[in-house]
Amino acid sequence: MTESEFLTVSDAIFRQIEVALDEVDFDVDTLCTGNVLEIEFEDASKVIVNRHAANQEIWLAARSGGYHYRLVDGQWRNTRGEGELFSDVAAAISAHAGEAFHF
Repeated sequence: MTESEFLTVSDAIFRQIEVALDEVDFDVDTLCTGNVLEIEFEDASKVIVNRHAANQEIWLAARSGGYHYRLVDGQWRNTRGEGELFSDVAAAISAHAGEAFHF
């Protein structure tokens, strides 16, 4: 994948997360600036999703830790263990919001 393709795909991932969060009833704010999508919760905690173009990875930072994901066979898989980007983002959002969240 070229860098331009990666940026297009990662932009779509950011949009997908933002659209899903717009549909929930709990209080959450999103801010997308450059390579970073910040998701801030009522208690001021944050989940941060960012793209790392050099490695063509999406990174996730949450209370549970930091994770890196790379596109493998059509899925964004955790590079250091088990996990898939969207299910892990949903779990992080659920943990921070104290309410169930799914894509």
